[in-house]
Amino acid sequence: MTSIAQRQELQNKIWKIANDVRGSVDGWDFKQFVLGALFYRFISENFTNYIKGGDDSVDYANLSDDVITSEIKDDAIKTKGYFIYPSQLFVNIAKNANTNSNLNTDLAAIFASIENSANGYPSEKDIKGLFADFDTTSTRLGNTVENKNSRLAAVLKGVEELNFGNFEDNQIDLFGDAYEFLISNYAANAGKSGGEFFTPQHVSKLIAQLAMHKQTNVNKIYDPACGSGSLLLQAKKHFDNHIIDEGFFGQEVNHTTYNLARMNMFLHNINYDKFNIVLGDTLRDPQLRDAKPFDAIVSNPPYSINWIGSDDPTLINDDRFAPAGVLAPKSKADFAFVLHALSYLSSRGRAAIVCFPGIFYRGGAEQKIRKYLVDNNFVETVIALAPNLFFGTSIAVNILVLSKHKTENKTQFIDASGEDFFKKVTNNNVLEPKHIEKIMAMFDSKHDVEHVAKTIDNQKIAENDYNLSVSSYVEAKDNREKIDIAELNAEIEKTVAKINTLRADIDKIIDEIDN
Repeated sequence: MTSIAQRQELQNKIWKIANDVRGSVDGWDFKQFVLGALFYRFISENFTNYIKGGDDSVDYANLSDDVITSEIKDDAIKTKGYFIYPSQLFVNIAKNANTNSNLNTDLAAIFASIENSANGYPSEKDIKGLFADFDTTSTRLGNTVENKNSRLAAVLKGVEELNFGNFEDNQIDLFGDAYEFLISNYAANAGKSGGEFFTPQHVSKLIAQLAMHKQTNVNKIYDPACGSGSLLLQAKKHFDNHIIDEGFFGQEVNHTTYNLARMNMFLHNINYDKFNIVLGDTLRDPQLRDAKPFDAIVSNPPYSINWIGSDDPTLINDDRFAPAGVLAPKSKADFAFVLHALSYLSSRGRAAIVCFPGIFYRGGAEQKIRKYLVDNNFVETVIALAPNLFFGTSIAVNILVLSKHKTENKTQFIDASGEDFFKKVTNNNVLEPKHIEKIMAMFDSKHDVEHVAKTIDNQKIAENDYNLSVSSYVEAKDNREKIDIAELNAEIEKTVAKINTLRADIDKIIDEIDN
């Protein structure tokens, strides 16, 4: 099945599930149940395949729980990070979902059992709370047990109908596509909260390629505001044929999306010992200091949010912010995330960060931070993208590429906001592969392209008050009609002469009538 066909089938199935529970579950809450069911099915099938070990004669789903020995369970948890008994598998629960009067409590017990199976094992922190947002006893599903069960059954049976074979063999990002479809259809309910932690896959692809450009291997990949993990997973796709030595690292402040990120790692067959996703405020409570430095950093941090900033006098001595000599404004934390990423970046690596355009030209503390970045030659490229690339906002964002291994004291600016760099699809714009290839080719060559790309000496940037706006250095193409003034004047003279002749003829006719 092609990627287009798979994506369409996925969307049709999700929409059918939505119709089955419409009116009872708010769209934004409904998202959690669909994604939770997808995850439950995936880890069930993934675990079954692990137990089978390539032996198709092993029918794990039909085994009795009693035949599972403590040794089998112990080995499985050490390898996979969790354990699922045969009776707990998705296929067995979905099979009888419509007739199970205890469906909601059975699911709650199964999810608790899967999470608790990791207790005391190295995977415990990676498994704990994974199903927290799939609350099968929630009143959001209905006020009676019957209502809850009927809606849970509709979700399970809908997910059961998805027929993509092995998850790993899919032509699409099943979880990411489901997530993107749900967000786009429930954007009105979700508001800003829907888009603030999700980076569309086409934008993620560009960011990942920028961060890992010309690296044959990286030690590890990091996203300081990882959301659902979409940026990290695009990095995995980009590096499928290469080596990521120590895995995927991220921190997320929102508990729901923290769980989604961990689910997403498992869904993409990244084992618990190859990722470290942590919960917490990256700016005030960074938890991955011991894991730095990182060869690749990708991030789409929240735009211009409030943070404690100067209200915490100890932060100016923090090794992330101290080198710049100033903290990002309390009402605009953008550069706090930038400086955090720079601090965690290795001497050979790159960071690609989605930024709000205002930080590149405003004065005050932000100008001082730009001065620090430019004077130390950390800014490799600033790329202006087209508007309407993200759900929930029409802002035309920029991508800031940081590097600690530049050889020239110059900064590249790319204006990729024109019609040659996106395709309009319904209400949003999309970066197609050809657009990404075009941007990457310019990023790689650093050659000037009229009206699109320009490389500027850092001294000139300093003379321009450290302004890093793309429009300050890349002259926009003048699409106005060009007018030849001399030719226009000649035409006017001809027209005036014709008018004068016409007036004379009219006057002559009037005189003849009067006489």
